[in-house]
Amino acid sequence: MSKIKLSKEFIKSTVKLALNEDLYPSGDITSSLINNNKVVNVKLISNQSAIVGGLLFAKQAFALIDDKIKFIVKKKDGTGVKKGSIVALIKGKAKNILIAERVALNFLSHISGIATKTNEFVRLAGKKTKICCTRKTIPNLRVIQKYAVKLGGGTNHRFNLSDEYLIKDNHIASSDLKSLVLKAIKNKKGKKITVEVDTIKQLKSILGLKFNIVLLDNMSVGNLRKSVKIAKKFYETEASGNVSLKTIKAIASTGVNRISVGSITHSASAIDFKLEI
Repeated sequence: MSKIKLSKEFIKSTVKLALNEDLYPSGDITSSLINNNKVVNVKLISNQSAIVGGLLFAKQAFALIDDKIKFIVKKKDGTGVKKGSIVALIKGKAKNILIAERVALNFLSHISGIATKTNEFVRLAGKKTKICCTRKTIPNLRVIQKYAVKLGGGTNHRFNLSDEYLIKDNHIASSDLKSLVLKAIKNKKGKKITVEVDTIKQLKSILGLKFNIVLLDNMSVGNLRKSVKIAKKFYETEASGNVSLKTIKAIASTGVNRISVGSITHSASAIDFKLEI
């Protein structure tokens, strides 16, 4: 998988784009009404129990507006917090803190939301089954969202289309399952190969071919259990489709090695944070 990099420069450039979006073309015309010399002490508080993520993005938002603002982190990324917990303390000119407030909270809310949702799945699935994210991410936010998944205890699937072969239903519908697998094996050059099947018959038709992971898609729990039993001697097994907090325990009970969940990135609710002056 392509390595996810959260370098200082990446964080800075990402936050700068967000600030430009919020401040173009005339800046914060409301906060400009405040006396710029007024210094305030601010608490950054979580209004929900959550897994915190994105503090470096929040800190950078304030720093880009005013590098004299002090941002003291009280909880680290990946830490669980309860409702009412103080996540950070901020001190600086009120006007500048208010200019950066929403961008800082947006990063914090989104990243924490994904980390928290991921962690719910991880806890329900148990220690023997990995929870994987997918490419169902918001365009241009994939690095951030996959970072959030890791904070929640999840595992990153391939980052992009170049990372590994993933032969899915529409590839198969456009060609032939076995011939596609054989071509991938021939051309793999060190890349992993994952093959999606949705029936036991499909699984048996490729059993023994030298690929890495079999993706058991939209199968009933009964068929999943049978498929895992058939495939586990040959491949790592993965389940996908119709995965929710209600179904995750039953799916994990089949013995599947990992479960991919699109909703942890595309449908995670934001966590509510506030600044309290």
